[in-house]
Amino acid sequence: IVHAGAINLSAPLRVRLTAVADDTAIAEIARLMDEAGQSRSHYVRIADRASRLYAPVVHSLAALAFVGWMIAGAGWHQSLTIAIAVLIITCPCAMGLAVPAAQVVASGALLRRGLLVKDGSALERLAECDIALLDKTGTLTLGTPRADIAALGAEARSVALGLAQASRHPLSQGLAAALLHEGVVPAVIADVREVSGAGLSGRWNGVEVALERPDDAAQSLATRLRIGETAQTIAFADPLRTDAAATLAALRAEGIEASILSGDRAAPVEAAARELGLAATAEVSPQAKLAALEALKAQGRRPLMVGDGLNDGPALAAAHASIAPGTASDASQQAADAVFIGEKLMPVALAVRVARATMRIVRQNFGFSIIYNVLAVPLALFGLVTPLIAAIAMSVSSLVVVANSLRLARAAR
Repeated sequence: IVHAGAINLSAPLRVRLTAVADDTAIAEIARLMDEAGQSRSHYVRIADRASRLYAPVVHSLAALAFVGWMIAGAGWHQSLTIAIAVLIITCPCAMGLAVPAAQVVASGALLRRGLLVKDGSALERLAECDIALLDKTGTLTLGTPRADIAALGAEARSVALGLAQASRHPLSQGLAAALLHEGVVPAVIADVREVSGAGLSGRWNGVEVALERPDDAAQSLATRLRIGETAQTIAFADPLRTDAAATLAALRAEGIEASILSGDRAAPVEAAARELGLAATAEVSPQAKLAALEALKAQGRRPLMVGDGLNDGPALAAAHASIAPGTASDASQQAADAVFIGEKLMPVALAVRVARATMRIVRQNFGFSIIYNVLAVPLALFGLVTPLIAAIAMSVSSLVVVANSLRLARAAR
């Protein structure tokens, strides 16, 4: 079966269309993503809600101060001065900066550690997550086959590289990357031919050489290097990210238990789950992943989804918060709230820790802004503050909020 959106890496092929347009698998995934995105809770900024009331309340207070002092016989000059002081000392800047200042500093700190937060509100949702679901291939693992070349001699390595460089097949690319990393110089191979499903062949110093499928069908991630009559099997593996266990431990330290939710075959998923000590569900369709997330949300949980495949798109869109690796499909990166780059998984746990620190800072900023206004406005109303002092106080309150937010720069270290 060839799904819409699949990429042909090798020889031309003829495809018979059985479903087109809205009937394709990729169209179904797009529909699921759209429905999941629409059902996601919409977080309205606390600062935005407060700002709707701020302007009318402050202007009303200033007008009342002017009228009150005029009635008290203070004269229009003093009454106007007090009204101006009331307008100045109330601090929309401090309240307006409470959320964005913290989000900008936190996002910048995470970006320096390899994680791009696409939306400031994602930090709010990340801070609230209490359970994590992770895909296996490309998320817990690197998603690219790594060749075991330890048993190959110098001559075999050189021939293997000469053949592998002539192909775009994922196994050939993985083998070439491993050999180049070891500083191998490729042999000059003549008459290189690639047959889809069979492998590569050519001639080296008059000898037939080939990278071909092994006879053992169980060797699903392997190739056989043949030089003349000599053959060696090269095994491949999709290793776990080196810090996968440490990342899961860091998530547990934040009170978040993780499990694997993967569309891969049961055997490799169970092997990864055993190694990491996680519960796992394998061979899950995009619809089933979406249903699993909806079930968790119905129980009052706030799931964090981490995945990279096209089939993870609906789940990423439906999760309370979601993160995708930089190697993920375009659809998954579009659906995710944040994207991390590199071979490390730790940015996922770091994002949760920084998000929670961010929300603590936001609450502190709001608390300071409220206390400041509660104390400062009465002083201005009673004529105890001049416009100059009010301007200084307003500036200082904004600087306090910014300085408090800058503490988040250390949170990602």
